[in-house]
Amino acid sequence: MIKIKLSDLLGKNKMTQKALAELAHIRPATVSKMYYEETKRVDISQLNNICRVFNCEISDLLEYIPDSKDK
Repeated sequence: MIKIKLSDLLGKNKMTQKALAELAHIRPATVSKMYYEETKRVDISQLNNICRVFNCEISDLLEYIPDSKDK
C-alpha cells in the first residue's frame, strides 16, 4: 500500500490544509482527502505542486508499505 504522509508534512511545517491548497493550487477537498488518506488517485501535477511548496522529495510525501501476506 502507498501511505500519503501529507499530515506529517503539514504538521512539521505548521501549515493548514487551507494554506496548502492555496499555495499548491489544489482544491481544499482534494487536500483533505489526501490528508486523511482517503484519496484513490493522485495527479502528478498535484504531487509536483505539493513538493514545490514544501521543497521536499516525493519520498517525503509518499511511502510504500508492503501488503501483509495474510491476504
